Amino acid sequence: MSLPRYSNYRNSGTQWLGDVPGHWHVTRLKYACSVMPSNVDKKSYDDETPIVLCNYTDVYYNDKITNSIEFMPATASGEQISRFTLRGGDTLITKDSETADDIAISAYVPEDMPGVVCGYHLAVIRPKCAQKGLYIKFLFDSYYLKACFAVAANGLTRVGLPQYALDNVIIPLPPPDEQSAISEFLEAETRKIDALIAGQEKLLELLAEKRQATISHAVTHGLNPDVPMKDSGVEWLGMVPKHWSVGALSYLCLIETGSTPNRGEPSYWNGTIPWVKTGEINWAPISEAEELISEAGLANSAAKLAKPGTLLMAMYGQGATRGRVALLEIEAAYNQACAAMSFGQRILPTFARYFFMAAYSYIRDNGNETSQMNLSAGLIAKLKITIPPIEEQEKIVGWLESEERKLNFLNIEAGRIIDLLNERRSALISAAVTGKIDVREHTPALAAAA
Repeated sequence: MSLPRYSNYRNSGTQWLGDVPGHWHVTRLKYACSVMPSNVDKKSYDDETPIVLCNYTDVYYNDKITNSIEFMPATASGEQISRFTLRGGDTLITKDSETADDIAISAYVPEDMPGVVCGYHLAVIRPKCAQKGLYIKFLFDSYYLKACFAVAANGLTRVGLPQYALDNVIIPLPPPDEQSAISEFLEAETRKIDALIAGQEKLLELLAEKRQATISHAVTHGLNPDVPMKDSGVEWLGMVPKHWSVGALSYLCLIETGSTPNRGEPSYWNGTIPWVKTGEINWAPISEAEELISEAGLANSAAKLAKPGTLLMAMYGQGATRGRVALLEIEAAYNQACAAMSFGQRILPTFARYFFMAAYSYIRDNGNETSQMNLSAGLIAKLKITIPPIEEQEKIVGWLESEERKLNFLNIEAGRIIDLLNERRSALISAAVTGKIDVREHTPALAAAA
């Protein structure tokens, strides 16, 4: 789509904003909107009124705030309810975060939401008089305001936007009817782009399912569709080729756990020996480590060295870490949350890696009964694995590596398209709300007057 520029521009007086259409107004945000950082926390108090709270994550993960979101219960004072209850036309922004990139992430409130109150670490941007809320929301999505707020954010462990920076940021304001036209245009165009992005994200989901199904079938059924089958005796494995064996890991590999040298002893750290943590176990081969220990750290702890070809499994960790595996390409030590599997002659480490990728969900669902469902070396030792002949393992691994290369190419291509679409979306919003393009001919309300 090729869009024209306005016929007349003037200097905005702000270097980052540059020239704006001659009939646009330039002002500070506080003159166009009420800027209200919320002080409503998540706690409930007996002397306050029950409400539901729109939290930081509700804004961070949603472009619009509607009643389809499951808000958390809380309480607020009468003054807080009066001030921070969500109204149609409000834009909510993240005011504090761990990084400047997550500052001033915005979400729009299309209609009044009685009983829903804006929570702490957020600010309400409420248009005054004739200003249009959706235009303000798109303005917060522009490169211009993001750059302004990235510079204005301050803090060390957390960064935040001071009230002064929010109040006094310079914004361009078209006439109200033109604000509506720009918003109407951007809603229509971003809806198209979002649909394309959703299509690529769905493709990524399907590719992930295809990868898992391909690996699972290969390591449990092999590559020959006509091979005779037998019951494996393991419920989740089901049928396996008749000429395959199934065995417990305790008979097929040595399983060891590592250790963490004393962090209070500086001489144990920053040496030359790679030391792997569970967070670094993420399917891909490990060729380097984030931290290094010294020979003294290795000698004065229960840490052990593992050779290249050792398969590491994360026994516990945050999120999806537990149960993941990765092959070492280097000699390295590892921490106590890792199980190191050194296989004998009956199992190729590369085949075992694919097997545990297939078994990932089963392993995660059958951890120890603790608060984190952690794994243990003892439990891992009891896990059953298929044992094809070595020559067949080599063929399965080679075929899966070929299939993975194809799927990885499709993944990379889908990710590239998503990045391009997101860039297009951001660029279009930025150009429209700062007057670099004239969209009036594309909106029926103003086409005749343009």
